[in-house]
Amino acid sequence: MACLLGLDAGNTMVKAVLFSIDGVELAVAEKGGSTRHPRPGHVERDLDELWACAAAAIRGCIARAGIDPAEIAAIGCAGHGNGLYALDHDRQPLMGIQSIDVRAGGLVERWNRDGTTDRICRLALQRPWAAQLPTLLSHIRETDPETFARIGTAFTCKDYIAFRLTGEVASDETDMSGAACLKLPEGRYDDELLAAYGLEGCGGILPPVHRSSAVTGRVTARAAADAGLAAGTPVVGGLFDVIASALGSGVVRTGAASLVAGTWSINQVIVDEPIRDNPPFITSVYEGTRFMEVEASATSAANLEWFMREWVAPEADAAERPYDMVNRLAGTVRPSADLPIFHPFLFGAGDDAAARAGFFGLAGWHQRAHLMFALFEGVAFGHRAHVDNLRHRGITVADAVLSGGGARSRVWSQIFADVLNLPVTVTRCQETGALGAAMVAGVGAGIFPDFAAAAARMVVVDRAHEPDAAAAEIHDRRYGVYTTLVEALRPHWKRWGS
Repeated sequence: MACLLGLDAGNTMVKAVLFSIDGVELAVAEKGGSTRHPRPGHVERDLDELWACAAAAIRGCIARAGIDPAEIAAIGCAGHGNGLYALDHDRQPLMGIQSIDVRAGGLVERWNRDGTTDRICRLALQRPWAAQLPTLLSHIRETDPETFARIGTAFTCKDYIAFRLTGEVASDETDMSGAACLKLPEGRYDDELLAAYGLEGCGGILPPVHRSSAVTGRVTARAAADAGLAAGTPVVGGLFDVIASALGSGVVRTGAASLVAGTWSINQVIVDEPIRDNPPFITSVYEGTRFMEVEASATSAANLEWFMREWVAPEADAAERPYDMVNRLAGTVRPSADLPIFHPFLFGAGDDAAARAGFFGLAGWHQRAHLMFALFEGVAFGHRAHVDNLRHRGITVADAVLSGGGARSRVWSQIFADVLNLPVTVTRCQETGALGAAMVAGVGAGIFPDFAAAAARMVVVDRAHEPDAAAAEIHDRRYGVYTTLVEALRPHWKRWGS
């Protein structure tokens, strides 16, 4: 039985998932690694450990599925975007900087002042930020030229895993464009863009760029021994993880929207032409000829994780799981004007790192259920702000697919539909990043002709949520209060950090 292996490598965990060509999850295994903080603002990982985690996850997944590794038709890998994963000139591991590193923050501030940001934005159609791959390269070239001189290859997390699988240096168009390494809409490296970053003459350290579904190498004998694979198995270019989640959710047509309610609030829409005037947070190439416009911030389900850890789990009834209790409580509340408002800014806001979270409008009759509902609603409001930013740039959003931890809650999914006043669907597979990677592997193996055919075969809708007109009207009025409070509080947020 032919099957497809999808890998999803985040900042802490590598997941390996085997799928049938009908999208049935056969087995999943994961392995977490360690993070190092050698200096304030520096967030790094050991690259040999990263490969060990990937190999262990693959081996565990194959064992759980009970299959012959030769049945794997192809392998695709998704991974967190940006950061900097580097090899030396002998192709030995040199450094692994993660996408939550902020060492280059001062450089970005200088670029914002001196016009460099505008030059980069004009060419790459996105603004630079601290953990972007070329920003980190520029920072290292400026502050540590000896280390910079040792860099032979600079690519991303999933590219390093693919390199260990195949021995080939390669990347794909979604990762390199999402890292602002490519001139857009052309989708190619560009000397003027490199010069804007202060990386003149450094194009040779960037990898060849391929389509996500292109076969970029085959599993070597050494990798096969490490990971329990069959030598010679094809490996494709893979995907930036947010794009993989969209594809794994079945988002393949122009105008389709993918919302990921995970640690980050990811809100993305496929377009035929990229936005050139005031582009959004990320612009990534999608399937060669189209683009994904992405608005994102760390304002989503991480708020629930914090609330659960600090306020619910210690007091949860042993007879009821904490998340079940939260959903039950939130489900008892209907939207109304007198409920509290929640700002989901525990980790800052996308446009203001100083932003703080808070519950507003609390009254003596409010109970825990009202706070839970407000938190669910506030996170959905954060997503709406990003969706509205895309709409204000001329993008039409008619419906959306919701994935991530927030999609597991029927109550929360309905709140998303009501807050956005959009039909929201949730698909069967929870490992959408790994599924998206497996789908491009299927295209590369010739099982499917394109992304749309892969989605039609492998993605199954689990449920659909239509917006409730009365609830949507109430949420819309409350969203006005939410945004008014945001603007009123902006001058005061910075006082907490002063």
